[in-house]
Formats: sequence, structure tokens, C-alpha cells
Amino acid sequence: MNKVNTRVELRFDIPNSTLLSNEEKEILLEKLKNKTNNQGILIIISQHSRSQIKNKSNAVEKFYRLMQKALAPAKVRVPTTIPMRIKAKRLEEKLKLSEKKSLRKPPQL
Repeated sequence: MNKVNTRVELRFDIPNSTLLSNEEKEILLEKLKNKTNNQGILIIISQHSRSQIKNKSNAVEKFYRLMQKALAPAKVRVPTTIPMRIKAKRLEEKLKLSEKKSLRKPPQL
């Protein structure tokens, strides 16, 4: 059992950071709101390894990945159009299924 406390906490104060612009700060606070506390301090915890040095490097890697992912511009979604051929095929299949089901009904007198 690991009796030595090797857990590492990395804290980054987003609102008071001089490295980030105001827009970047707003983006980070919005996207990482589940990982920040009330003061806007980002907290990253690493405790996977028994070595504190490995946990430190792991925490720093997590931090860089989070920053890169949060500050990456979102891809613009291009709406797709359904071809007329596929729409017609779907309607035809619906008609066939409707006919099949109507043939199952008992004849009306």
C-alpha cells in the first residue's frame, strides 16, 4: 500500500493571469467552469503514480491539454441536405409498409 502522499494539485488563477487576454479568460472560465472554483482558480489533481515527480509532470501535461482544447476555435458545422432521391425512396418505403399493414386488416362489411 502506498503510504506516502504523492498527490499533486496544480492551481492556475485564470482571472489574475497576465499571460491571457480578457477574451481568453472569459472563454476559459466558460468552458472550464466545472474544473474551477468560485474565484476562477483552475484546479488540476494528479495522483496516478507513486512518484510525485511523475504526478507533477502529468498535472502539467493535463493543464496544457486543457488549455489547448479550451482555446481551440470551434469547428463550424456545415448543414447537410438530404438528396431528393433518398427522400423519394423513404416515402416509397413508407407507402409499401402502409399497404402491407392495410392488407392485414379484416375486410369491412
